[in-house]
Amino acid sequence: MLFGRHKTEMPDRETALPGRDGYPFEIPTTHRVLGNPLEPPFPEGTETAYFAMGCFWGAERIFWQTNGVHTTAVGYQNGLTPYPTYDEVCSGMTGHAEAVMVVFDPSVVSFAELVRKFLTEHDPTQGMRQGNDIGTQYRSGIFFDGPQQEDTARRMLVAYGEELAGRGLGPVTTELSPAGPFYLAEAEHQQYLDRVPNGYCGLAGTGVPCTVPQDVR
Repeated sequence: MLFGRHKTEMPDRETALPGRDGYPFEIPTTHRVLGNPLEPPFPEGTETAYFAMGCFWGAERIFWQTNGVHTTAVGYQNGLTPYPTYDEVCSGMTGHAEAVMVVFDPSVVSFAELVRKFLTEHDPTQGMRQGNDIGTQYRSGIFFDGPQQEDTARRMLVAYGEELAGRGLGPVTTELSPAGPFYLAEAEHQQYLDRVPNGYCGLAGTGVPCTVPQDVR
């Protein structure tokens, strides 16, 4: 229990931590692997996607290794506390998910392909957890940027949910909602598994392959 709450319960605005007006730590400027900036402006023609799939260390590596991705960053998203710290997010009192920002070239890799990787590389049926990582910050989420991303994600979540049900697995619990403010995480979390190649990664898929439906762009 945290402050009388279970860590899988979302806080409300009255109980969430107050936050602050800016970052309380230094923000890195460049991606350790890709060499590109972590903050806008990004090149013309690129798009941005946001995914939450448990601990963000392993999730970020999945996307920076994807051809067509310009840059990635880990951070805290769709919560209530402005400019939170890692410790605050882990307290369960900010409402944020550990998320990955993915800036990509849609002429090389589609948003649908990124969603396919998202669904394949973690278990979207676990609710407020991924494996042994338990808490609201570990929830599964797609935070869409515009109606086309929303439509693509919704169609793929439905199709994958039907595939999982056919294998006797539980329903998809992925949060699908508009992308709220994305607050960069501390420098030590950015591209963590490049600095610590044998570091912790608790992600594991369901074992059920995900494909992009023919009617999805």
